[in-house]
Amino acid sequence: MATENDTNTQRPATPKRVVGRFAPTPSGRMHLGNVASCLVAWLSARAAGGRMVLRIEDLDPRAQGREAARLIMDDLRWLGLDWDGGPFWQSEREEVYEAAIERLGGSGIEAGRSGLRLTYPCFCTRSELHAASAPHASDGTYVYAGTCRGLSRDEVERKAAARPPATRLRVPAPGEPADVIGFRDLAFGEERESLSRECGDFLVRRSDGVVAYQLAVVVDDAEMGVTQVVRGRDLLGSVARQMYLQRLLGYDHPSYGHVPLLVAPDGRRLSKREHDLDLGVLRERFSDPEPLLGAIASHLGLAEAGEPVSADELVGRFSWETIARHREDIVVDDGFLPR
Repeated sequence: MATENDTNTQRPATPKRVVGRFAPTPSGRMHLGNVASCLVAWLSARAAGGRMVLRIEDLDPRAQGREAARLIMDDLRWLGLDWDGGPFWQSEREEVYEAAIERLGGSGIEAGRSGLRLTYPCFCTRSELHAASAPHASDGTYVYAGTCRGLSRDEVERKAAARPPATRLRVPAPGEPADVIGFRDLAFGEERESLSRECGDFLVRRSDGVVAYQLAVVVDDAEMGVTQVVRGRDLLGSVARQMYLQRLLGYDHPSYGHVPLLVAPDGRRLSKREHDLDLGVLRERFSDPEPLLGAIASHLGLAEAGEPVSADELVGRFSWETIARHREDIVVDDGFLPR
């Protein structure tokens, strides 16, 4: 296990005003799990007298529906979750992301190996990654085995003639000081991750040219002044990669807080495919948001069971100590919502 002396641990910085963010993907209507994450993010910022920004994460061409984004914004307003800046659209910021990739691709910043470029083209297909039987990272992705890391220029040119490459970012080798990254999560406490063992070289641009999630959110959070990132605990495994990118690009580290997922009785996390739990259906069932917010808040320790409550009423009750005591995933069964 890594110790304090061999990790790059996030150190407390000079206190800054809390700036949180909503960062929905407009691939469908919000569901109860999205509401829970947005609620905690908003409460954390407002309880600290902070601000919220709204970013629409529509980089993927399959998630560029302006109508879906409009519905998400309408749902946030209905819930009483307002924001102070934005909306900002990732689809309008591609030049900013490409500039960051260019910075990473220079040889001026290294992953502990003098003379190596940090980024390199990767031609591995999804089926080849599956066939490699690599261990899974904590968020379900494969730990990349480095198949394309040492390709010669001739090999790159030959492969590029057949298919466009993705772009990967090198991570430090095992045993190097920068390999293990540590931070303190607001709900889950001390966390450590070895980039080489639990992640591997990771994508910053897909083979279809779309900028990868990890790179885009790091650039956006820094440029939008976000100082606190609150989201579902399924993204806890992304923090080390994002802190690595922040360090390479010269950005400050925000604080991170990960909240429990809302899951079905069989353990599956809720998704936008669960249409009976999306805000479109639920708003037809409930004329006001207080019963929905109360149901979520009661499972987070912020309200009594069955208590309808508004977002504003919850601000004075919020604390991360309470969230940390209720960080187990929340089962959404037949009795979760009031009748």
